[in-house]
Amino acid sequence: MIAVTAALIGFFAFVIMRVTTPQMTTLFTDLSVEDSSSIIKDLERQGIQFELRNEGTIIMVPKDKVTRLRMKLAEGGLPKGGGVGYEVFDKSDALGTTSFVQNINHLRALEGELARTIRAIDRIQAARVHLVLPERPLFAREAPEPSASIVVRVRGSLEAQQIRAIRHLVASAVNGLKPQRVSIVDEAGQLLADGAATDPEQALGDERRTAFEKRMRKQVEDIVSSVVGSGRARVQLSADFDFNKITQTSDKFDPEGRVLRSSQTREEQSMTADNNGQVTVNNELPGNQQNSGVPAKDQSKKSEETNNYEISRTTKTEVTEAGRVNRISVAVLVDGIYTKNDKGELTYTDRTKEQLDRIATLVRSAIGFDQKRGDQVEVVNLRFADAPSTAPITEPSGFLGMLQFTKDDVMYFVELGVMMLLGLVVLFMVIRPLVKRILASDEVAAAISGVLAGPAASDEAAPASGQPLLPSGTASAIDVATIQGQVHAQSVHRVGELAERNPNETVAIIRQWLTEPAK
Repeated sequence: MIAVTAALIGFFAFVIMRVTTPQMTTLFTDLSVEDSSSIIKDLERQGIQFELRNEGTIIMVPKDKVTRLRMKLAEGGLPKGGGVGYEVFDKSDALGTTSFVQNINHLRALEGELARTIRAIDRIQAARVHLVLPERPLFAREAPEPSASIVVRVRGSLEAQQIRAIRHLVASAVNGLKPQRVSIVDEAGQLLADGAATDPEQALGDERRTAFEKRMRKQVEDIVSSVVGSGRARVQLSADFDFNKITQTSDKFDPEGRVLRSSQTREEQSMTADNNGQVTVNNELPGNQQNSGVPAKDQSKKSEETNNYEISRTTKTEVTEAGRVNRISVAVLVDGIYTKNDKGELTYTDRTKEQLDRIATLVRSAIGFDQKRGDQVEVVNLRFADAPSTAPITEPSGFLGMLQFTKDDVMYFVELGVMMLLGLVVLFMVIRPLVKRILASDEVAAAISGVLAGPAASDEAAPASGQPLLPSGTASAIDVATIQGQVHAQSVHRVGELAERNPNETVAIIRQWLTEPAK
């Protein structure tokens, strides 16, 4: 009885402790040794229960306290991310520190802060940054360019846009660093971005073309799937882009649009009287007669006019940016129509030409079809290899929709069910037989005490009952015989149980009895 009682107490204590134990959830994952040690010290100081898993990289805390703990730890700057940031200058002695140590600390802090910023990007679990910031030599005309190398551990794979964003992020944070001088490597040793001086315009053009094709393909799939059904259409789209950048300048003159800008007029007039004493051809001719009566005169007049006109002029400069769409080609494959016959089987029917023409019209409108540009749209109806499933997937609604439990809730209910089942087993298999045995022993003891009480008790009880009683000697004999019969029956039952449990020993005892001489 003592052992059974101790086992029951221990079992129910385990059940109570298991039920009352708070549900643990993840506080932080992928922690470094330094961050894990600092967080554990803070939790111990606050007296909060916690669990360590995966060699200390995962810390579990009660589910009802995880939000408050995250805000509290964030207030204290935890977790730090395993790197050294600008907090390296918080406890440094600037008075006795040389400039070389200060430069090294600044480089460490810059690398740590960049690593923390990169880890904030989706799909990146860890990152390390190495910067090379060369000093400009004395008497050098050109300074060496800085460079950077980054090692990341990712979940899955990074997209081209994310890789380009990391390069520009690091280049913008370091003075004089160009994005082309940043190399990125993943944990598998795969080169995601090299430090060569590649053409950024080409990479940007490829990314723009890919994004355009993806966006247009999604639009076509949405509009076609709404007609033929979800998953019953396949769309392939190809776009031809022109990435040549053209700058064109033209001048146009309008002769009819003349405007007088300035006008200048100049007149000159001169007159000469007698020319005596002058050596002229007329005076040297023989037979020349001098006209002394009328004086000779020489008169000249000169007029000059200058007009300046402005002619209308138009200067036009056209800059055609890279990334023009030259042509779009779309191929759309649609499935036919499935109907059920009288037997409940699916039958396939091709779509009519009118339906395909309507779908092609919708596709042309979705992509901005331009026939002069050479766009092509082909819509073909073929039967898919996989037929649509007949059983529709229905989501629970109403009261059933409210009974959607999470994995933690299901495990909690399973634990409660197992504990209740164990409690019922202990109750019916251990406690109930013990109680029945104790009650049977009490009844036998009461009967024996009644027999030993003697005739006095029977005589006292007779008047109260008001019924005729048997003689005291006869009643006593009947009670004693009844008790003896019960004891004898129990003894026989026990002997039978012993014989069933130990058949070999029972046979040996009977043989021994048979060999003994009669008395």
